[in-house]
Amino acid sequence: MKLGELKALGHNLAHSFASGTGLLVGVYATAVFEEAAASDPGYIEVNFLSASAYVSVISERLQGAINAYSKALPELCKKHSIDLNQIKTFTARFGTDSVYGPHFTVCIESEDGRGSTDRYIGFLGRRQGTIDSK
Repeated sequence: MKLGELKALGHNLAHSFASGTGLLVGVYATAVFEEAAASDPGYIEVNFLSASAYVSVISERLQGAINAYSKALPELCKKHSIDLNQIKTFTARFGTDSVYGPHFTVCIESEDGRGSTDRYIGFLGRRQGTIDSK
């Protein structure tokens, strides 16, 4: 599996989740950036492999979306010609601030240690840059 394919998978899923409409899993409206801004740490970190989130409290609706995206991951991997069992880490951190507004950071790593952490700006998910390459 090529690193570019892995990064594309991470961006596509996280971008769909960040959009607030959830077209990847049907129509599943969420407000991840609003919930992130209201959370204790100021962000929500989602682990798409385990369908879990790191934050003090999230809404049932957002947890339902996380579950739906986690269940959709195997099919998305298939479309990207990626073996899901080869993904070691797949998290996305969603937050908002006065400089960039809504933004999300995707951390994805394969079992063989290749990975990337990339930051995207806004609901459109425009790439800001790579934070840390492995």
